[in-house]
Amino acid sequence: MTADPAHIDYVTRLGDNALVLGQRLAEWCGHGPVLEEDLALTNIALDLIGQARLLLAHAGALEGLGRNEDELAFQRDEPDFRNWTLMELPNGVGKHDDYAITITRNFLAGALHKLLWQALSQSSDPELAAIAARATKEAGAHWRHASEWMVRLGDGTELSHQRMQAALDRLWPYTEEFWTPDPVEQTVAAAGIGVATASLRPAWDAAIDEVLARATLVRPRASEFRSTGKLGSHSEHLGFLLAEMQSLARQHPGASW
Repeated sequence: MTADPAHIDYVTRLGDNALVLGQRLAEWCGHGPVLEEDLALTNIALDLIGQARLLLAHAGALEGLGRNEDELAFQRDEPDFRNWTLMELPNGVGKHDDYAITITRNFLAGALHKLLWQALSQSSDPELAAIAARATKEAGAHWRHASEWMVRLGDGTELSHQRMQAALDRLWPYTEEFWTPDPVEQTVAAAGIGVATASLRPAWDAAIDEVLARATLVRPRASEFRSTGKLGSHSEHLGFLLAEMQSLARQHPGASW
């Protein structure tokens, strides 16, 4: 017997967010600005991919079609992914990776992940609650890392300050997707399985504003733009990310490693 479709979709969303952001951060492996940060970002990417494995395995079990985490990660097409658009954006502008963009994205998403996993540790879905309890500790470490770099670079040199403010201005509109309600989220929140993300916004605002003040960065104005990655409508960037991530598995379907 399969679970309610909203339940499956919600757990898949969580897994896709972790997987896609983990893939983006893995692109820094061997290219970090200093060795310590190369290792730090790689470890964060591994944490996220570990979360994705647990979540997608759970989504597959709820679905009841025999698909495991590998099949859900590597055999789905772009419209089937349900991650927030923020997660799939490139690490920089154009062809150049940018630590300001990467850190700011981790900062904005990490503040929400920390709150979300804490809330989901009380989920009526016992498997999701167990995954959330584990992920809460990791999310706290990811948030501290991003926050420290926001302050260090935002309140650093004139150039580092300018680049952090530019990254914040560029990425901020994509956070509106966090708070936009939809039927899937409303259904799982009512059932006690998931969380109405908008309920976390006051705590997110407070955490973000406290760090931005220390970083001497200006909070951007609210945007009318609403990205729709969690509904399966993505930016032009996700297709390229999936093509790289899935290429080997698609060339050898069913292979064991």
